[in-house]
Amino acid sequence: MILNLGVVDVSYGAGPAAPKRVAKASKNPRPRARKSGAGAAPVTTGDVAQWLENRYHVVEHFWELHGQEVADDFADSLSGALESFLMGAPANLNPYGTALSKTEDRFRQMLSLRELDHLGYPGIPTMAAQRGVSSRHKSGFTKNPQPRPSFIDSGLYSRSFTAWVEG
Repeated sequence: MILNLGVVDVSYGAGPAAPKRVAKASKNPRPRARKSGAGAAPVTTGDVAQWLENRYHVVEHFWELHGQEVADDFADSLSGALESFLMGAPANLNPYGTALSKTEDRFRQMLSLRELDHLGYPGIPTMAAQRGVSSRHKSGFTKNPQPRPSFIDSGLYSRSFTAWVEG
């Protein structure tokens, strides 16, 4: 069994890109804004996830902080599925479903609660977060520019985070 952590690849632009899961960061540099026009592909959550992982190691830090809790969630999920099966319930097609859902929620909560800000990793909290930069507001900033959680600007990266099992 291999647990993968990544994002569902969707576009930050006009329409969604072809859905795919991006599990690992590559050595690509920060995604640059691409020229608009015919045939130009917008920046996607996969691009952003790779850049964030290369620069800040967001998913790696998540695993360091919450890996044991995730493992415990998987043990609970499997034992619950087995117990239900032994009591006569139909075989669950995804005995990991509860654990996968909890893992995704735990990642989003880690970002929202600013858990990475206290690790002392260079660049975290991000300058944009400290300045209150936000693409959710017309002005480009939160009200009375207040700091916001790092890695949550539009919310698309956080919402597109997913966990899945192979094997």
